[in-house]
Amino acid sequence: MILKDKRAVITGGTGALGELICEVFAREGASFVFTYHQNEKKAQTIIENLKKYDCRVIPFKLSLLDSAAIREMAGMAEKELGGVDILVNNAGVTQVMPFPLIEEEDWDRIMDVNVKGYFLVTKEVVRGMIRRKSGSIVNIGSLAGHRLLEVPVHYAAAKAAISGFTLALSRELARYNIRVNNIVPGMLDSGIGKNVPEKQYQEYLKYCMAGRPGKPAEVAELVAFVASDKGSYVNSQNLFADGGI
Repeated sequence: MILKDKRAVITGGTGALGELICEVFAREGASFVFTYHQNEKKAQTIIENLKKYDCRVIPFKLSLLDSAAIREMAGMAEKELGGVDILVNNAGVTQVMPFPLIEEEDWDRIMDVNVKGYFLVTKEVVRGMIRRKSGSIVNIGSLAGHRLLEVPVHYAAAKAAISGFTLALSRELARYNIRVNNIVPGMLDSGIGKNVPEKQYQEYLKYCMAGRPGKPAEVAELVAFVASDKGSYVNSQNLFADGGI
């Protein structure tokens, strides 16, 4: 129960990784708000599945580009949970597209959701952390932003930006005893990983020391540890969960 009595906000709770983060946080004793964009059915399934744990789980439907809705969500989390100790920036999108075919609107959408969305959510949620002078922010990046991989250029650029966002933010928020870290998953066996072409899949396995794709549950366990007081000396880091690339 490393998150017992902790209060959290988890974005992208209905995604392949987000669902497992919710599961681990509930199992470890946290109460939390999870956001989702459209998948009402999946959100309800998550709520039902987590009833076996002694925690409070609140879904909130929003777009990461709707600043008013994000402000409302952050205020609701503060009121209903009594504050927010942990923020997990997990929501994101990708698009498989060769660079010459990427249109300006494609670039903007990937950058907006994966970078601007992190900024908007963090800006609203961190206000309460600053007042309490305590908190932990865990961003979810991607190996695509750190290694020479055959991946969509705009997605790689967006995930690389999260590294700079993490480092600068951790420096600024250190005075308030708020930690900021970036978890960097490699290829996972669900979610985006399901759509990787066979050629890229085999190439990844060739250079991965573990010889297999990762599981969302493995990443979720790392997120929980880093977010918890057990990870109190982990700060300003890009923590790779990629099987060894």
